[in-house]
Amino acid sequence: MLTDINSIMKKAILILAAIASIGTLASSCSQDNKLTSKEKAEGWELLFDGKTLDGWRDFNGEALTGPWVVENGTIRAEGEGSDASGYIVTDKEYANFDLVWDWKISRGGNSGMLYHVMEGAKFPVPYVTGPEYQLIDDENWEEVNGYGLEPWQRCAVDYAMYVPDFETRKLRPAGEWNTSRIVFDNGHVTYWLNGEVTVEFDAWTPDWFARKDSGKWENAPEYGMARKGHICLQDHGYPAWFKNIKIKELPSKVEEKDLFNGKDLTGWIVYGRDKWYVDEGTLVCESAEDHSLYGYCATQDYYDDFDLTLEFKQEANGNSGVFFRSTIERPAIVSGWQVEVAPRGNDTAGIYESYGRGWLVQIPDEKEDILKEGDWNTMRILAQGDRVQTWLNGEPMVDITDELVGRGHGRIALQIHDGGGIKVRWRNLHITRL
Repeated sequence: MLTDINSIMKKAILILAAIASIGTLASSCSQDNKLTSKEKAEGWELLFDGKTLDGWRDFNGEALTGPWVVENGTIRAEGEGSDASGYIVTDKEYANFDLVWDWKISRGGNSGMLYHVMEGAKFPVPYVTGPEYQLIDDENWEEVNGYGLEPWQRCAVDYAMYVPDFETRKLRPAGEWNTSRIVFDNGHVTYWLNGEVTVEFDAWTPDWFARKDSGKWENAPEYGMARKGHICLQDHGYPAWFKNIKIKELPSKVEEKDLFNGKDLTGWIVYGRDKWYVDEGTLVCESAEDHSLYGYCATQDYYDDFDLTLEFKQEANGNSGVFFRSTIERPAIVSGWQVEVAPRGNDTAGIYESYGRGWLVQIPDEKEDILKEGDWNTMRILAQGDRVQTWLNGEPMVDITDELVGRGHGRIALQIHDGGGIKVRWRNLHITRL
């Protein structure tokens, strides 16, 4: 009888424990995908409400077509993606931020969290522009997939760039929840895994560029260059789960600098065959003998919102321009927008789109005489969001608001037109990043 009583009591204890466990789990789940009053006051926002995929869509698409679903308060990657497909992005773009999320991966699985992702026909996949916090099952990868991982491919690395101390990294096994965090603060970047820092680095430094230009990203010129872009989740052919995705935007710092040092082309990249050189403290562009292509001299850095002033003098012909929010492919193919610099009668300070729409704004005929041919001119370009304004020699020339321009990202680039016989001098290029 005593044995029976003990057995009954043990069963009762187990049942009560199970009920308590279910209650704890239910309580835990009920707290998922929510913000506390304190978090709301601090400026946090949810990127996933626990019920829908509102605010997410296909990369380079207008809607969400999969392979992603909402399952029990999580976003689940169904495991049908590949290297070329299966990416979803936030509708909104983010510049500086604190991003936190919970995730778990299938056995031998692979996924990722990317940021500063740019879209467009020239970017077929997100990772050619957006850095990636790697999410992967290190422990079972080789057994499941038949080959090993390089250190730069392992979990919590800045993919193909910076790696942690794997001896101190606290990675939980496949099927268990991990918490990750990315803080991107005006170029200073910190990755966290389960409360511990994995990597910390500064973007756009000489060390960063040396890593970018000598490894996997050697032939991806726009990788990591954007200072604002979409958050992206990757379905890399394996199931993965995400929840409690929240982000807090951080303020951007105003930066003021000279783009040209008056001595050499430090900080600039030359595209095409035309001549770009320094003479008497000025930056000179001059047509080469083979003038069948346009030529460009572009900043290494991106400038999206900015206030730029510069001076130019047209010594011969003077057909040139200042591109902004532009990307350039070799030998010299540009995508972006141009503030025109040209001989009188050709809309200097007007805005032209290098693909698609052509002229967005031409200047009034009565303003053509503001240009001083053969002498120094001062141009100002102010770009903030979808609004762009230009001035020439202190006179307002263009004020345009355009949604497509507002979505642009890229470099400042000086142009030399094709056709030959062109020579333009530039000096006092001063920019304030807004």
